[in-house]
Amino acid sequence: MTTRILVADDHEMVRCGIVALLKDTEIEVAYEASSGKEAEALALEKTDIDVVVLDVRMPDGDGLTALNRIILERPNMAVLMLSTYDNPTYVARSVALGAKGYVLKGTDRDVLIDTIRKAASGENAWTRDELRRVTGALATPRLNANVEVPLTQRESEVLRQLALGLTNKEIAQALHISYETVKEHVQHILRKVGVSDRTQAAVWAVRNDLV
Repeated sequence: MTTRILVADDHEMVRCGIVALLKDTEIEVAYEASSGKEAEALALEKTDIDVVVLDVRMPDGDGLTALNRIILERPNMAVLMLSTYDNPTYVARSVALGAKGYVLKGTDRDVLIDTIRKAASGENAWTRDELRRVTGALATPRLNANVEVPLTQRESEVLRQLALGLTNKEIAQALHISYETVKEHVQHILRKVGVSDRTQAAVWAVRNDLV
């Protein structure tokens, strides 16, 4: 039986590479997208997609935002995240948002195929190592919905960028502020939210609909 997948990546070379890796298997790349918004539209429109494979970082809507919207509309859709980056924040957000697994672009062909097969059958494809790395973040207590965390506008902006997996340097460039200012804002955010690291802060932001 053919497994039909949607592959979303802004680099055509990556999409073609996945097509080549899956040649002579039962897995068919039925649809391709080059942005998060395009992937989201296809995933919600087409009814013959078994697995969606989303690159984390894409223009015009990143993969994690697309994951969130797809799962909200189609909670039973199997979605795998694809990334160059072995980033614990990306992994934690992917787990929290309901992805079936996280695949690095350097992954062996057999691992990619096995991961897609697991997702298509409804299984989670998370490894113990991946889950162990983000257990602390995912166990972060959720504040009561009535408790308002007094973040300033700039802190909220920094938190959103942090939750997207950006480094302090990248946040500084994105917001046109200094690296030292970003470090200071991050420390304030961790203290106010009541978490100990960036990954926990990112998961908190997801759970409170800030990203």
